[in-house]
Amino acid sequence: MAKRTPPSHPRTQRQIKALGERLRAARMRRKMTQGVLAERVGVSVPTIGKLEAGDASTSLSTVLRVLAALGLSDSIDLLAADDELGRELQDSDLRRTNKRAGTPRTPSRLPRGPVRGRS
Repeated sequence: MAKRTPPSHPRTQRQIKALGERLRAARMRRKMTQGVLAERVGVSVPTIGKLEAGDASTSLSTVLRVLAALGLSDSIDLLAADDELGRELQDSDLRRTNKRAGTPRTPSRLPRGPVRGRS
């Protein structure tokens, strides 16, 4: 049975397509064929073609291996590193909790960015 990919929001589809185009451009700037990239990543040439075309069924693992093969793995650490909305929601929830408990203190913020010392 074929793998089914759930439908994604149009904005997400545009983002996936744009990522594929950026990966294709990065590959071409390096004068690398799809065949060479596929060999380095350990996937088939059609898989690289699907990724570059913005096919949403490509696994995250494959995307990360492609980034590493293109020398772009430092970009991976920047994904979702700064969660401003999450911090605002957390602080708002803590303020509500403190008001209910009658404590006048302001909530402390969690450290920003990646946690140091973890792999």
